[in-house]
Amino acid sequence: MRRQTPKRKIKPDPKFGNITVAKFINHVMRKGKKSVATQIVYSCFEIISNKTKSDAMEIFENALRNVAPDVEVKTRRIGGANYQIPVAVMGNRKSTLGLRWIIDAARAKKGLQMSQKLADEIIEASQGRGNAVKKRDDVYKMAESNRAFAHFLR
Repeated sequence: MRRQTPKRKIKPDPKFGNITVAKFINHVMRKGKKSVATQIVYSCFEIISNKTKSDAMEIFENALRNVAPDVEVKTRRIGGANYQIPVAVMGNRKSTLGLRWIIDAARAKKGLQMSQKLADEIIEASQGRGNAVKKRDDVYKMAESNRAFAHFLR
């Protein structure tokens, strides 16, 4: 049996000193271009603070709280049939899913710069609307409709 690889420690980002922002930058990054991802995220935070006239970090954390799911569904094959089983989301996966959904919702928008799209999505998520929040609600509905299969969990 293989052993698990050790978890890497992520250093906090240089501007805000926040580990969550550093993870957000790493999720935005494509093809190893971290400097580009850093510019996108920092300009996104500037746009947020200009639009809302309040602290961008508070809005970002509020958005992440609104998007991060408590329940998700996992597919399990039992007796020739596939069941969607609702499972509680634990630990870091909650924030990871939230970050991923915010970025995916921003990337799906067309016509603007990525920093602008990210800023719009974060502002909407902090207000409880937007595509990332809709994704979380869809996952909740799926978990609720498959609640009868929760006994298949173990």
